[in-house]
Amino acid sequence: MKIVVSVFLLFGCVFNSFSQTNDLKISKLSKEVESKVIEWRRHLHENPELSNREFNTAKYIVKHLKKLGIEVQEGVAKTGVVGLLKGDLPGKVVALRADMDALPVTERNDLPFKSLVTSEYNGKKTGVMHACGHDSHVAILMGTDEVLSKMKSEIRGTVKFIFQPAEEGAPKGEEGGAELMVKENVLKNPEVDAIFGLHINSGTDVGTLKYKTGGIMAASQTFEVNIKGKQAHGSRPWTSVDPILTAASIIQGLQTIISREAELTKEGAVITVGVINAGIRSNIIPESAKLIGTIRTLDYDMQKFINKRMQEMVPAIAKVHRAEATIEISKGLPITYNHIKLTEKMLPTLQRIAGAEKVIKISATTGAEDFSFYQQKIPGMYFFLGGKTLNVKPEDAAGHHTPDFILDESGFILGVKTMTALTLDYLDD
Repeated sequence: MKIVVSVFLLFGCVFNSFSQTNDLKISKLSKEVESKVIEWRRHLHENPELSNREFNTAKYIVKHLKKLGIEVQEGVAKTGVVGLLKGDLPGKVVALRADMDALPVTERNDLPFKSLVTSEYNGKKTGVMHACGHDSHVAILMGTDEVLSKMKSEIRGTVKFIFQPAEEGAPKGEEGGAELMVKENVLKNPEVDAIFGLHINSGTDVGTLKYKTGGIMAASQTFEVNIKGKQAHGSRPWTSVDPILTAASIIQGLQTIISREAELTKEGAVITVGVINAGIRSNIIPESAKLIGTIRTLDYDMQKFINKRMQEMVPAIAKVHRAEATIEISKGLPITYNHIKLTEKMLPTLQRIAGAEKVIKISATTGAEDFSFYQQKIPGMYFFLGGKTLNVKPEDAAGHHTPDFILDESGFILGVKTMTALTLDYLDD
């Protein structure tokens, strides 16, 4: 018994020593690459590209990977880039993912690297901005590439770097994003055993990591309601079948699904109408109206129930108003679901790198992420990285997808350290 205990203690000491040595090297190499990460991020911020149009972003990444001697595959899912780094020792395959696309948002920040890029989106001229932090995700993964390429002798297996286009959604009529990357076998050749991804958060303190086992982000669906009524003069509403009044009743009715029918103690859910199109003049009751909105769910049984009730309710409410209405609901994005065993296994890594007090377990959010398509195929873990300056109150921090979105660049180094440590720890097990 004493011999067995001694062997275990010796093994534990060796493992801890190995881990500490790796951490010191990760810290040193991450510090050396930090200024480059900031420089790369600023370049990407100043030169944003919309979904499925990330041509120059891809070239920038490819040049970097080739310089490091990493095997590169281009044109995956239109503009995606995949790098492959084989360690000196045999082992499993782990993937790290960063999203590349920017948003149709006109930047208001007064920065030396402010985006002045303009483009066309849905037929309208718009500014283009990295208003969600994808520029930092790419830069952090480029930094991780560089650190791991210098630790090749410590890598027990293979690392696949996935630079993904169109996380914000492909243009109408196009495929894109994680779903298309999976379809084009990004998780194969070689087959990936696990995948990690991060998202920087403008409302979370720099130096902080946030995580959750199970569902961390919601499934997202888009719905469209088309209402047909009867046009009439605004002074004679009794001769009309008013689609605007019908639309108002449908909106109210849909909210009762959440407030009175969904079991919210189980998981949260949201139905939001974001677009109402109807009418052209004050004294004309129009013939038709359209509603477009989003559904967010964190449980698939609840999603099925909510979809069913919406499909039942919309035509029924319209009928009460003597109108007709149809509803179409998209398949949308799955729940971003953190594999429970993988997340529990890697939690000590997060705590070791950031400090246990800086790693916070959170409730699920109703935002959505197409990282979920990878997690449908293999175990995956997705977490949040702090990007808010410490002296800024969370309520004063500009939100994601807004013209004032801004990040504290001092938080990027923790992203590099964490992604590197997750990779090595996972492969060492």
